[in-house]
Parts: sequence; C-alpha cells; structure tokens
Amino acid sequence: MSSAETLREARDDAHPNPAETAPDPAAGETAPRGIPDATVARLPVYLRALAQLSAGGTVTVSSGELAEAAGVGPAQLRKDLSLLGSYGTRGVGYDVAHLRFEVARALGEAEEWPVVIVGLGNLGTALANYSGFRSRGFRVVGLVDPDPALVGRRIHGLAITDLRDLEDLLARTGAVIGVVATPSEAAQDVTDRLVRRGVTSILNFAPVPLAVPDGVHVRKVDLGQELQILAYHEHRRAEDGGTRAGPAAGPGTIEPVDAGDPNPVPVPAGAPARALAHSAGHTEDED
Repeated sequence: MSSAETLREARDDAHPNPAETAPDPAAGETAPRGIPDATVARLPVYLRALAQLSAGGTVTVSSGELAEAAGVGPAQLRKDLSLLGSYGTRGVGYDVAHLRFEVARALGEAEEWPVVIVGLGNLGTALANYSGFRSRGFRVVGLVDPDPALVGRRIHGLAITDLRDLEDLLARTGAVIGVVATPSEAAQDVTDRLVRRGVTSILNFAPVPLAVPDGVHVRKVDLGQELQILAYHEHRRAEDGGTRAGPAAGPGTIEPVDAGDPNPVPVPAGAPARALAHSAGHTEDED
C-alpha cells in the first residue's frame, strides 16, 4: 500500500464519509440506537477479527486492514463502526483494544446472559458442550429434555431437567434466551411455554417456523438450507465450466449463516438477548 493510500485510510478512519455513515433505508429492521440488523450481524465478525489481531500483538489497525481481516469492504466497515461511535484517530487508525471493548459492549458481552437449551438430542448435546458460550457472555443455566433416560444426567456439572419442570427452571434461573433443539412437532409448544415465562429471544434449530408474539425475536438456524445454498453455487460453478475441486472463478464471498435441522453440528449464535429482542414478533424468515 502506498503512503498516500495509508494516509487516506487513516483519515477515513477518523472522519468517515457522511454518505457512508448515513442510515441505509434498504437495511430493513433496526436494532436499538438505530443500528440495522445487517450491521448487528457483522459485529461478531469484527469482534473475532479484533480478537485475532490483539492476540497477534497488533495495537492499532487501519480500516483497510481490519476490513480485510473481517472479510468485508473498508467502506462497509467504516459505516458499521460509525453507528457505534467515532473511535478512529487521524493518522493512526483504530486502537484495537479500545475498539474491541466497544464492539463487545455493543453486543452485550459486558453482561452475562442466561440461556436454557431445550432438547438434548445430538444437536442439543453438542450445544451444551460448546465451550465458546461463556467467553462470549452467555451462561447455560438450564438443560431440558422429556426423555427419562436423560433426565438427571449432567453435562459440565449441569443436570438435565425434565420438560415437565420447564416453567420452574425458568423461574429459578431467569433465563432470557431459549435454544429450541427439539423435533419439529414439539417446537411450537416449547416456544409457547418459553415465551409465557419471559424468554424474549429464541434460537430455533427445529426445521419449522415459529409463531411468537410482539416483543420476542426468533433466529432460525437451518443447516440443511445452508448446504442447499452451497450446492446451488457448486451447481452453477459446474455449469460455468468449473470443477468441483477447483477454485471459484472470482473472489470468494463470506455470507452470514442462517443455520435448524436437528443434526449434530452446532452453529451457536453470537448476538445477545438485548441485541436480538428489539423487534416486535420478528422472525428471521421475515428479513
């Protein structure tokens, strides 16, 4: 990168173009403080990139360098970060540690969010064993399943509760995020019970849409659907003369995964309850 480009990046970090920072009317629903859902979805990616830069000893980073690490364009990154505040410094760029703190705070990682997982089949068990929840501000406080053979068993010291006692568990733990990893026929009933007891954010791995009232946000995770999308791209590549083993003709793309088939492959979400429960009765299928 030339010295002129470096100076231009540093200038843009400190003073983003107003056209880049204006709210995007096509962005759809917005999170608290006017942050679009699309930006909220990218914040965990920025946080991960910042954590990697910090682990590598990087103290300051330009928007171009951070954008490359996150797999987005510099203009998009500057626009997203400007919605959180002005954290760039003219001639320097972003302070990695400070920006990491601010992004983590925006995602609610300064607090600990209690989570209950309902359905301890292969997927639910994998989620219960996932070690990344606590480091991202989530604490699993309840594991629930109707199978008598599972009730009472412990995962990381947490005993599995009978589904009949779900309401008591929610009242005792104060969980605000529910993970539904049940068979499709049980998902809606479980969701209704979670919502009645104050759960306001639901991560749905069941392969069915869920009906929720105003004030509850649902994220649907459909792994089968994501594989079908990848298969579509592979099919198109083959039609265009590519090979299955060969690289794509152009630059690769990183797309947000909206991964909910009860298969043993967990794809935990990174957005906390307050970042999710911003839209009245909003479900991911409506985006």
